[in-house]
Amino acid sequence: MKENKTFFKGILAGILIVLAVNAIFNSGSVLYRRIRNEGVNPEKKINEILHVIDKYYTGTIDENKLAEGVYAGLVSGLEDPYSYYMDKSTFESFLEDTEGIYTGIGIVVKINPKDKKLIIISEFEDSPASKAGLMVGDKILKINDTEVGIDNYEESIKMMKGKEGTDVKLNIYRESTNSSFDVNVTRESIDVPTVVSKMIDEEIGYIKISKFDRVTYEQFTKAYETLEKSNMKKIIVDLRDNPGGLLDTVVKITDIFVPEGYITYIEDKNGKKEYEYSSKDCVKIPLIVLVNGNSASASEVFSGAIKDFGVGKLVGTTTFGKGVVQNIYKLSDGSGIKVTIAKYYTPSGVCIDGKGIKPDYIVEASEDGTDLQLEKAIELIKDM
Repeated sequence: MKENKTFFKGILAGILIVLAVNAIFNSGSVLYRRIRNEGVNPEKKINEILHVIDKYYTGTIDENKLAEGVYAGLVSGLEDPYSYYMDKSTFESFLEDTEGIYTGIGIVVKINPKDKKLIIISEFEDSPASKAGLMVGDKILKINDTEVGIDNYEESIKMMKGKEGTDVKLNIYRESTNSSFDVNVTRESIDVPTVVSKMIDEEIGYIKISKFDRVTYEQFTKAYETLEKSNMKKIIVDLRDNPGGLLDTVVKITDIFVPEGYITYIEDKNGKKEYEYSSKDCVKIPLIVLVNGNSASASEVFSGAIKDFGVGKLVGTTTFGKGVVQNIYKLSDGSGIKVTIAKYYTPSGVCIDGKGIKPDYIVEASEDGTDLQLEKAIELIKDM
């Protein structure tokens, strides 16, 4: 009886996966025809694999996971680190992340290494969490009466998100008072902060961009205007450890600083080029851009344009070297794929993929925590 159950599970998995492959390949795809012309029969091979699994595999078979593995493996076969498949849940989180907006309580948590509990390490300004009196350092012991910690970390993050206007109940431990208490926090739509700004001295402004999300342009312009009101005459833009983000966002921010021309252009597999142009108007202000080996993609679009137009200087270490563009595509069941569709080039026509952008001033990071790169930027900009 047990063998029969396993057999029927295998048959069901086979049907699901073969149907999935047929849906993927038998859609008039030129790629499918090319694969078949090479003598490869994907459906037959998958059935052979399923037969072996059904006959010999001793573990539990999850048909959905098998099918998801086919989809993920199909895209991973491109051997492109930037192209990958996402199931529905992962894809929804990805879209939320790139928008820079989510509905939740506005905190950042991590696992406390001592007791494996969730601890609040930061909270967004004017967030539901701050309004409810939560503080950095508070530990979250329960969410809606469910104990949370390292064993259900991902689930706990999802539990704090939800529909705007709904409440989530948290059980909090506060070390300073050695007390635990319950608090209800009302979820709101949150703009994730991607920009931090300050005045370094009476004339030098500083803006750090952590990534280029949908909300970043508005956050950047607000920060810039605030610094202007504080008598900013020079500016340092910090893109260190910025992995990139949305092309249209970085183009709009770059356009603030560069004169008329084109900021970047992308070229697809067929040689078609698309140009991203800058407008005639731009600010004329001494500018230093901080970069390092983790400054990638959209960060390199900004850095490359600033360097090629000659409107600022780069300080730090050579950037990551991600000169390719990805697009995201939603599939019919709510899952999605991210696929490399083009290469991008700096205004001077250089594709930095695999090479990166070399700063005008090479300054390595200090091992003792001293920010030598920022110190160098301040030293240089004072003379600009």
